[in-house]
Amino acid sequence: MDLRTELIAKYDRETAKTRKMLDAIPADADFSYTPHPKSMTLGKLAGHVTDMVGAWALSALTQDKLEVLPGKKFEAYVVTNKAEMLAKFDRDLVTVRAALVAVTPAQWEEHWKFIANGHTLVDDVRHQVFRETVVSHMIHHRAQLGVYLRLLDQPVPGMYGPSADEK
Repeated sequence: MDLRTELIAKYDRETAKTRKMLDAIPADADFSYTPHPKSMTLGKLAGHVTDMVGAWALSALTQDKLEVLPGKKFEAYVVTNKAEMLAKFDRDLVTVRAALVAVTPAQWEEHWKFIANGHTLVDDVRHQVFRETVVSHMIHHRAQLGVYLRLLDQPVPGMYGPSADEK
C-alpha cells in the first residue's frame, strides 16, 4: 500500500471512531466540567478533538506552516452544544477529506511548520506531521474524552473492540 492510500485509510478509520466518541457525549453535558484544575474543560477538549479533524488537519494539508504571531492568541474552538459540535465535525470532515485526497506524492515530502511566538515547535515532512500531529494527536485526545465520560459515569464506546460498557 502506498503512503497516500495508507494515510487516507488511517484518517477514515480514526475519524469514524472519533465521531463515535464525540457522539457519546450526552446532549445535556456540562461542557464546563473539568476533572482536575490542570485539565481542559470538556468543551475545550471536545473542541480540540474537533479541530484536529478540521482546522488543524486542513492547515497541515494545504499550507506550508501554521504560525501564531507574538502577542496573538490562538482562538480554539470550545464546544457548548453537542449538535453544533457534530455538525461542525461532519462539515470539516468532508472538507479535509477532499484536501487529503488532493495531496500529491511530492507534497507529502514537503516540510510543514508550526511556529508559535517565534518558536518553531514542529518542522517535519508533511506525511509525518499529518500522521503524528493530526491523527495520533486526535487519538490521544479522543482517549482523554473517554476518561472524561467514565468520570461522568457515562458509557464509553469501544474504539478497537468493545468497551466494558458494550460487553
